[in-house]
Amino acid sequence: MGEYSSISKKAEEFIDHREITDTLRWARENKKNLELVNEILNRAADCRGLSHREAALLLECGHPEIQARIFSLAGEIKEKFYGSRIVMFAPLYLSNYCVNGCKYCPYHGQNSHIRRKKLSQEEIREEVTALQDMGHKRLAVEAGEDPVNNPIEYILESINTIYSIKHKNGAIRRVNVNIAATTEENYRRLKNAGIGTYILFQETYNKEAYEKLHPWGPKSDYAYHTEAMDRAMEAGIDDVGCGVLFGLNMYRYDFVGLLMHAKHLEDTFGCGPHTISVPRVRPADDIDPGAFDNGVPDDVFKRIIAVLRIAVPYTGIIMSTRESEEMRAEAVKIGVSQISGGSRTSVGGYVEEEAEEDNSAQFDVNDRRTLDEVVSWLTDMGCVPSFCTACYREGRTGDRFMGLVKSGQIANICQPNALMTLREYLEDYASGETREKGLRLIEEQLEKIPHERVKELVREKLRLIGKGSRDFRI
Repeated sequence: MGEYSSISKKAEEFIDHREITDTLRWARENKKNLELVNEILNRAADCRGLSHREAALLLECGHPEIQARIFSLAGEIKEKFYGSRIVMFAPLYLSNYCVNGCKYCPYHGQNSHIRRKKLSQEEIREEVTALQDMGHKRLAVEAGEDPVNNPIEYILESINTIYSIKHKNGAIRRVNVNIAATTEENYRRLKNAGIGTYILFQETYNKEAYEKLHPWGPKSDYAYHTEAMDRAMEAGIDDVGCGVLFGLNMYRYDFVGLLMHAKHLEDTFGCGPHTISVPRVRPADDIDPGAFDNGVPDDVFKRIIAVLRIAVPYTGIIMSTRESEEMRAEAVKIGVSQISGGSRTSVGGYVEEEAEEDNSAQFDVNDRRTLDEVVSWLTDMGCVPSFCTACYREGRTGDRFMGLVKSGQIANICQPNALMTLREYLEDYASGETREKGLRLIEEQLEKIPHERVKELVREKLRLIGKGSRDFRI
C-alpha cells in the first residue's frame, strides 16, 4: 500500500484506501460545520470544481438548506455549461459471451440460464438499420469479455460495419465503446478505428470489495482494470468515460474514488473524463439484487448527481434507462447531460424483442418508452434533444473540447449543432405531434445563441434541412 498521489501510475496510489477512509471520516466530523460547507459552496459557484474531500463533505451534510442550495447550484452549473441540451444515444449489445465471474452481472461465465448470442456482421447491419430508423446517430457498443468469441478483431470489424451503414437519411456518426480493459496496443487499434469515447465502469473502487465481486476471470485483476484509462489515453484516446455501479459497495467510498480517478486523469494527462456514468444495481437474470445491501435511495442518489455536477462541472454525466422516467426527469435538471432512449439491453433486441424465456439482457430496463416518446417528453420540459456528434468529427476532443467548455464558447457551437440535429430528427423520424412541439422549441432556443452571425447561419441551415439537406455542423 503506497501513499496517495494523484499522478502515480499505480492504482492503489491514485485510488488510495487510507485517503478515502480519512476523507470520509473528515466529512463525518465536519458535516455540521455549516460555515465551512457554505464557504465550499461559495467557491464552487466559480465553476472550477471541488476536491474529493470538499465534495464528500457536501454529500455528507444533510442540512435541508444546504441540500436545497446544492441542488440549486448544480442546476445553475448544468445550465451554464450545457444549457438545455440533452445528448441522446443508444447501447448496442454485440455479444453476451463472457469468461468473467462478476457476481452482479448475468453475463458471468457460470450462468447456464441466459441464452448466449453473438451478432454476425449481417445481424449488426440489421440492428444498426433499426437504430437509424429510430433516429439515433450515436451508439455505445457493448460486449462481454471473451477472447475466443469476442476478440478485438471482432470489435474492430463491428465498428467498421456500423460506420459503413447508410440507410435512407440515417447514419451512425459516433461509436463509443464499452468493452473490457485491454492493452495499450488494442486501445491504439480502437483509436485508429475511429471510436468516440472509451467507456469502462470501475464497478467499485474498494479493492477488497472489488476482488470479492470478481472472484475469477481477467477482470479479477483490480490494478489492471483500474489503470485501463491510463493505457487508453497513452494510446491516444482523448475521451474516456468513467463510472461505478452504485449499490455494489458503500456509495460514499465509491463517490470519493470516482472523483479521485477523475483528478488522476486531469493531473496526469491534462484532461479528466469526458463522461461519468451513474448506474445503480438493477435486477437481472441469475442475480439476486438482495445480495447487495448497499442500495442507494432516490434522495441520496439525486444528491450524488448534484454534487458530481458541482465537483466536475465540465464533465458529461450519463444516465441510462436503468432509471425511471421520474428519476431521469429530476436528474436532467441537476446534472445529467446524456441519456439513452428506446434502449434494448439484449443482444439483437432492436430487430426482434426476445421472449422472456430467451432473455439475453444484461439488466432490466426501467424506462421503456420509444425514442420518439423520450424526445417528446424532453421538449415538454424545455430540453433540447441533441443528436450532435460534431465535436468528435471536427477533432474537438480531449483537452480541446474541455477548453471550449471552460471558455464558454460551447454555447456558439453545441447549441447550434443540437438544434440542427434535432431538426433532422423531426423531419425524418418524429411523429406529427413531436415534430410540431420540436419546431416550436427550436424557434425559442434559437434566441439563446449569443452570437448574431452564428444565429443567422443556423437559421439558414435549419431552412435547408427543412428542404432535404442534411449533416450541417459548426
